[in-house]
Amino acid sequence: MAILSVQAGAAIAKGLFPVVGAAGAAGMRIGLSALMLLVAFRPPLRQLTAVQWRAVIPYGVALGTMNFLFYLALARIPLGLCVTLEFVGPLLLAVAGSRRAVDVVWVVLAGVGIALIAPWAGHGVDLLGALFALLAGGCWVAYIVLGGRVSQVLPGGAAVATGMLFASLTILPFTVASGSLALLTPSLFGAGVALALLSSALPFSLEMNALSMLPARSFSILMSLEPAAAALCGLVFLHEHLIPTQWLAIVLVVVASVGATVSAKKVAAPVEV
Repeated sequence: MAILSVQAGAAIAKGLFPVVGAAGAAGMRIGLSALMLLVAFRPPLRQLTAVQWRAVIPYGVALGTMNFLFYLALARIPLGLCVTLEFVGPLLLAVAGSRRAVDVVWVVLAGVGIALIAPWAGHGVDLLGALFALLAGGCWVAYIVLGGRVSQVLPGGAAVATGMLFASLTILPFTVASGSLALLTPSLFGAGVALALLSSALPFSLEMNALSMLPARSFSILMSLEPAAAALCGLVFLHEHLIPTQWLAIVLVVVASVGATVSAKKVAAPVEV
């Protein structure tokens, strides 16, 4: 659900991007999401302990930086390639955390699928855009690891709301400096609200709940659905058609994700008993 929500939000962002730019879109997405979550969950900020602050502040900074870098990359390279390069981070985390051969198989399948779905052909890749995407992937790794720690010391809603507050503080200076907020109209603001809800407020809340129940490695492998979901949402919302090799890529990442989920259940079952 989180993955589908993010990709539906990406379809909205594609309309906002040419007007407000990367900094403006990122600031609207994170800032409005933070307001929504703070109102919805009302985290007890004054009652947080030092341990909770030490966990949630780095989580929020990683979250904000990840989104800003992703939008900077998206301004220079295609969405499919951007998501693919960003996923290098979580994929490496999955490989590093694997201790069984079957886990490596799921990671390899996901990697092959991502390679197939990426638009490697063309007139070349903007190196700065590719670097931004890879750095966003590094922040994604930090988000996964830090999110798992936060979920152990704060309830899901309060953790995400507080983290989004610090994410917005991380991005806000760049948004203000870009001057993009002066270009907003009521219709663009409404689109920004929808973007914030679908791309941040809803999926990050769902992901926090997932992180409280899944190991970081399993969560990372399941995130391999991101490129496939981007392609499907592109077809449904943007009428972007896929070639046969890209459909094959979808099959591979779905198989990898299902396999990772089944493996996780087999490991967890003896513990629950």
